[in-house]
Amino acid sequence: MAKNILVLTGSPRKGGNSDKLADAFIAGARQAGHTTVKYTTADKKINGCLDCKTCYSKGGACSIPDDFNELAPLLEQADTLVFATPLYWFSFPVQLKAAIDKFYSFFIGKRALKIKDCILLVCGGEEDEYHYEGIIKSYKLIANFLSWKDSGIIIVPGLHDKDDILKTDGIARAETLGKSL
Repeated sequence: MAKNILVLTGSPRKGGNSDKLADAFIAGARQAGHTTVKYTTADKKINGCLDCKTCYSKGGACSIPDDFNELAPLLEQADTLVFATPLYWFSFPVQLKAAIDKFYSFFIGKRALKIKDCILLVCGGEEDEYHYEGIIKSYKLIANFLSWKDSGIIIVPGLHDKDDILKTDGIARAETLGKSL
């Protein structure tokens, strides 16, 4: 059965390692017949949640106008959510984290998401996978809290320069994961 897959990217570096990881996943998912949308959070202006609890009271998901209001309908249409991101200080970069924080609007606005499963694609300069435990734990807590099934985690460590991922099996693994859904 074809799925609507939303891929949220977190890197401000265009064409970088996590961007290539996302594109490989998308290529695999499209080969499998799924519909994909890539949303680059770093190109958007999404402010942090202010916990004003007025979500959906003024037309959009967030009462304080920003680009989350264009992301919210994409989240509502998705069956699968993919986080494709670099590791920043053991977690998500602020560009992606701001969007994640505003998932709160669906609770306050009493709007259900149809997302059933999620995936984490993460890469970074740290060689030791131990350093990725923070982002993996956050991802798993998000999935558990929202009752989403974890459908895969790909970690590609030791990447520093823009095309380092091309020297790894990360691209192939991401494409394979995309095809497997």
